[in-house]
Amino acid sequence: MTDSLLSGHDLHKAYGSTPALAGAEFTIRSGEVVAIMGPSGSGKSTLLHCLAGIVRPDSGTIRYDGRDLTAMSDGGRSALRRSDFGFVFQFGQLVPELTCLENVALPLRLNAVRRKEAEARAREWMERLEVADLARKRPGEISGGQGQRIAVARALVIRPRVVFADEPTGALDSLNGERVMQLLIGAARSTDAAIVLVTHESRIAAYSDREIVVRDGRSRDMARAA
Repeated sequence: MTDSLLSGHDLHKAYGSTPALAGAEFTIRSGEVVAIMGPSGSGKSTLLHCLAGIVRPDSGTIRYDGRDLTAMSDGGRSALRRSDFGFVFQFGQLVPELTCLENVALPLRLNAVRRKEAEARAREWMERLEVADLARKRPGEISGGQGQRIAVARALVIRPRVVFADEPTGALDSLNGERVMQLLIGAARSTDAAIVLVTHESRIAAYSDREIVVRDGRSRDMARAA
């Protein structure tokens, strides 16, 4: 796929003597949603962490927008995660001491955006994610579904080119999970962001354009295999 935005080739990663990735492949284009599926321990979260520059693979190449992530310094990858990548995790990982508005604005504040502008942009995304009324509440005062919408707003507020979603509905009931996915996909598509979605649920993977199955650290692109 020559027009890929993010790709990984022949990725290997081991933790001690335990292999997590054993030649995994991955590619995604702008505006595409790709689900990474597989059983627990298959290496799917490790693949996501490598693609996002959180973990450096032992060998193999990761390219983002023409740049070699595997050759970047830790500081360079950290800067990229602040500017180009958004993250949604299973349990939201909101900062409990901050209000919901401050949580959504946090990535902008870390990028030196002034508070007034950062909070104005945060409010816009909270409105789009249907949680504007929670601006002054703290994470401990809201439901799990509301918290995940706040987490999605936080991921999208910097207008990332790639959103990494690691089991974003894993802690939610089916109704809240469906709504979070609808809002995440709709909001990301409005900005042409790519979504790398790790999930073990087929109903969540159904929101993707194609699926990559990881087993024993190896990947299989189901679209190309069909």
